[in-house]
Amino acid sequence: MSTIACVFAHPDDEAFGPGGTLAKLARDHEIHIICCTDGDVHNNGLKNVRDKELLASAKILGVKQVHFLKFIDGALSNALYHKLADNLKTRLDKIEPEIIITFDPNGVSGHLDHIAVTSAVNFLFPKLNYVQKIMYFCLKDAERSQISDYFVYMPPGKPKEEVDEIVEISSVWDIKVSAMQAHVSQASDCDWILSIQSKLPKEEWFLVRSKR
Repeated sequence: MSTIACVFAHPDDEAFGPGGTLAKLARDHEIHIICCTDGDVHNNGLKNVRDKELLASAKILGVKQVHFLKFIDGALSNALYHKLADNLKTRLDKIEPEIIITFDPNGVSGHLDHIAVTSAVNFLFPKLNYVQKIMYFCLKDAERSQISDYFVYMPPGKPKEEVDEIVEISSVWDIKVSAMQAHVSQASDCDWILSIQSKLPKEEWFLVRSKR
């Protein structure tokens, strides 16, 4: 059974993003999630709540283990770049995954934490002999067209002809939804994301970078 590490900035990225793909891969892979921040961007005392929500979501998806790096939500930047990369490498060296799943280089939504995490993964990729492939979850252009002014800048989605791999998730859609809903503190985000995704084909799209 091969091993996959899913590297994300926040609790909920695993479910709101490629949750269906994780649920399918968990059937015949050992899945680990590395969550880089505590998810408490407004310092509302949600750190423990969000940890528990991520653990509940991971259990629903069939994930073997969740690893918490505990950086401050919203604080990932160039100043922390090498510290983030060093922390990630320490965890990845213990897991030795063949595949890493993360967000695309635009961070899907343009969130700077997302971009920092993907940049750190890209920095490490040539240094990790055991990792053969990165799968970058990306936003569909049809999905992006239904989202307005979420951030000051939100990147365009990808057209189908530009993606490298499409995972059909209709068979695990209910599992993905349950994992999303496990993030109770993020219910409003969950609801509007589902209001868009439920109308689109049950697919998750990826860019792929491989050493082979």
